[in-house]
Amino acid sequence: MTNGRPRLRLAAVLLALMVLHFALRPFLGDSRVAPDLLLLALLIFAIRARPGEAAVAGFGMGLVVDSLTPVAFGAGALAYTCVGYLAAWGKAVFFAENLLVNAGFIFVGTWLRDLLVLVAGRHVDGSVMLWQLFFWSPLKALSTAVVGLVLLAVFQRWLRIRIIR
Repeated sequence: MTNGRPRLRLAAVLLALMVLHFALRPFLGDSRVAPDLLLLALLIFAIRARPGEAAVAGFGMGLVVDSLTPVAFGAGALAYTCVGYLAAWGKAVFFAENLLVNAGFIFVGTWLRDLLVLVAGRHVDGSVMLWQLFFWSPLKALSTAVVGLVLLAVFQRWLRIRIIR
């Protein structure tokens, strides 16, 4: 029974993030800078999973996001799939045992997801796309990274993450 406890704790944290994404995020101000809790859940899962599992989880989350924003259906699924796969693969290359490395990991994952959604969705172009990529996306990535760091620090034992400070 002890073997299932860490998985249940991880599932509880991920489920809480997914629920909070839809329940709390609309009240956090402008959606362009509000932390993306759904992507944060994917990144936390991807750190613990193999690339194929993370890609499948990303695809499912992307479909959920796409169903809510049908302007560029499929762009979110593609972006979440790629980010999930690359995050799981990247954990083998970068040993994320440092808070700063984790923050950078979350920041880059969030910005990459925004880049892929914008390019694949093709619903913005020109200066609007540049403004989004180089102003709004880094702000959203920063807010997501800050929330991720707080989450990792608070739930460090639950998520069984070894962090060197």
